[in-house]
Amino acid sequence: MSIRHGLLALLSQGPRYGYQLRAEFEASTGATWPLNIGQVYTTLSRMERDGLVASGEEDEQGRVVYTVTEAGRAEMERWFSTPVAQSDRPRDELVIKLAMAVTAKDVDVGKVVQRQRTATMRTLQELTRAKRASSAGPAQRLVLDSMIFQAEAEQRWLDHCEAVLKEAGA
Repeated sequence: MSIRHGLLALLSQGPRYGYQLRAEFEASTGATWPLNIGQVYTTLSRMERDGLVASGEEDEQGRVVYTVTEAGRAEMERWFSTPVAQSDRPRDELVIKLAMAVTAKDVDVGKVVQRQRTATMRTLQELTRAKRASSAGPAQRLVLDSMIFQAEAEQRWLDHCEAVLKEAGA
């Protein structure tokens, strides 16, 4: 996820200072992807350097308010209008782990798959409970739904891995 673009989207709603951006980002994502405040200010500095945001004067509490520029709005609109390609997503550590387990000596791949299945099921149960208990708005619900769907897909993929390994005699 592009923090830069997320901050631009929040700034498109009006001027904000760093701590507000951090809090609103986390609220929008249901605190699924917590941000370090240093990461927020580093990103804001880079966006200011790139002409995407402008900083105002410090207020009496030493906070600097940022606003999105026209170039920032154009960048945000470009981001929203461009689909996310599979190649733009980070590597999947689980896929790499299982591929390496299959090729490594003295690794019980079945146990690796089973441990992952247990952990994924636990995560799925936690997410489902969180969704039932949540009174979150649509943004937070979409994030939770996405995480639930990903966990369900991972379970199906693990089933497939077991079938392929069984077929291959591994």
